[in-house]
Amino acid sequence: MLDPLGALTDAFTSFLFGKVETTRLPVRTSTGQAQAVYLPTAAPGLGDSGVIIGREVYSGKGYIYDPFQLYGQQLPAPHWLVLGESGNGKSALEKTYVLRQLRFRDRQVVVLDAQGEDGVGEWNLIAQELGITPIRLDPTAALNGGIRLNPLDPSITTTGQLALLRTIIEVAMGHGLDERSGFALKVAHAAVLNDFGPTDTTEGSQGNKTPTNRQPVLTDIVEQLRHPQAESAEAMNVDIDDVRAWGLDVALVLDRLVDGDLRGMFDGPTSAGIDLDSPLIVFDLSHIDRNSIAMPILMAIVGVWLEHTWIRPDRKKRIFLVEEAWHIINSPFVAQLFQRLLKFGRRLGLSFVAVVHHLSDVVDGAAAKEAAAILKMASTRTVYAQKADEARATGQVLGLPRWAVEIIPTLTPGIAVWDVNGNVQVVKHLITEAERPLVYTDRAMTEASVMPTDEARALEAAADAEAEARAEALAMERQWRDESSETVA
Repeated sequence: MLDPLGALTDAFTSFLFGKVETTRLPVRTSTGQAQAVYLPTAAPGLGDSGVIIGREVYSGKGYIYDPFQLYGQQLPAPHWLVLGESGNGKSALEKTYVLRQLRFRDRQVVVLDAQGEDGVGEWNLIAQELGITPIRLDPTAALNGGIRLNPLDPSITTTGQLALLRTIIEVAMGHGLDERSGFALKVAHAAVLNDFGPTDTTEGSQGNKTPTNRQPVLTDIVEQLRHPQAESAEAMNVDIDDVRAWGLDVALVLDRLVDGDLRGMFDGPTSAGIDLDSPLIVFDLSHIDRNSIAMPILMAIVGVWLEHTWIRPDRKKRIFLVEEAWHIINSPFVAQLFQRLLKFGRRLGLSFVAVVHHLSDVVDGAAAKEAAAILKMASTRTVYAQKADEARATGQVLGLPRWAVEIIPTLTPGIAVWDVNGNVQVVKHLITEAERPLVYTDRAMTEASVMPTDEARALEAAADAEAEARAEALAMERQWRDESSETVA
């Protein structure tokens, strides 16, 4: 109770200035109970310029992402790693992302499509919708007018050709070339280029080369390795038989591309009609055995071929999307090649997107050092649902916060943890009705049991609500634990 003087003072003040607020006694409560009176907060977004991905689960805000807009300010590199087990929405995210990027006039995309369905790559529907013919690399069709890529294409620099030949051989052999084999390859390559070099047709010239209208091909390299020129041996003061012996293993490896199970795809001039100015270029690799040595060899050839023929300083923003990217990162020689491509492409506006099922496939593989370097370049990481042990390993490698690692095993299809250079949010990917028939790639599993549209949407909405409620509950539980620990401290 107030004393008489205080009551008189309050009455006089109320008469002059109106009623004053009553004095309330403080309330003592725990942080877990008090947090309900505060409005929920969410991390800031990435801006409003770029491609819309979906909405942030906790706040409901639209989630917009574009590596070209964020580069230099919020992103040190425009490269992106997508992780997660099959069936959780990685493929749908990739396809809608590319479709939405192509709405910008200064965008161009190359896709290495390693998945297959109904005898074609899973990007075939999108290519058809855009009026584009995929570049289908198929050993069985290559001899019958199929697509060929020439490692000795004149559009590739001399240094690039030699580097590509070394990479092909090292991938196939499983180890690096020794100095003697490397010398034999070098002199064979130089001899082939000399034979197919500029022809001097001036009258009275001596020692002119025979004019030729074709590109040098791998068969020419194999022939030079088997029958080296005397000048090659004399230049190093070695016997010609030694040069031939040094190049024998190299010739046998390249012979597989010429007469072996990979013949036809690389042992001829580059096929005409490949439009490198098209907004979308799809390499259909679905007919290649993903577990064979052919896949990393193919990745190496396509990577170098694109480096020297596609990436140009023309102010275009380019996206290079590789599915089943562990074929790249798990091979030391191919990983080194793509690591150089990433460094080179960053100043020319290239965003590399690697899609991998399990991070353990690459960080524990033969190319752990190269894999770590490539992962370090990926400033954006998107992680879909994984098992708890895999999520913990992924979180440790990528440096994800503890709360994100705990949520990953509970994620439902379409929801992922996004880490954009330390800005970590849970995002629900949204697909429009126009995109839906183009992005789903599991028709063989779902065509026989298609539900009515309304029922499917209702179940999807219920699943989304359940997933969001579970994620929010985990977040609140995490916050309660953190605040409780602070109170105890």
